[in-house]
Amino acid sequence: MSIKKILIVDDEPNIVMSLEYAFKKRAFEVFVARDGTEALEISEKQLPDVILLDIMMPQMDGYETLKKLRANKYLEKTKVIFLSAKSKMADVEKGLEMGADSYMTKPFSIKKVVADVEKLIM
Repeated sequence: MSIKKILIVDDEPNIVMSLEYAFKKRAFEVFVARDGTEALEISEKQLPDVILLDIMMPQMDGYETLKKLRANKYLEKTKVIFLSAKSKMADVEKGLEMGADSYMTKPFSIKKVVADVEKLIM
């Protein structure tokens, strides 16, 4: 079985550290980006299995990042989970309509994120 790759895209260091630790513990190869621009660069090089994507970030927000991911023929099928403080139903619906595979609101349970990721890629 090949090692699964995950990209964590968030500008909050504490969230990144917690998620990075949880996935490394489960033998994932973990990559980190602080904004959408960096996320696209890393995604094109590493072709992650899953991207955990914040919405509110500097330079390029999560919505724009997702739109560009879905437009890339090598990344269009990559699983994307939005992790966001935007918790209104309209925000969740927008994220899912744009092509996210799942949407979780902050604060979230690390265990739940891990379970969602494993369910998406197994």
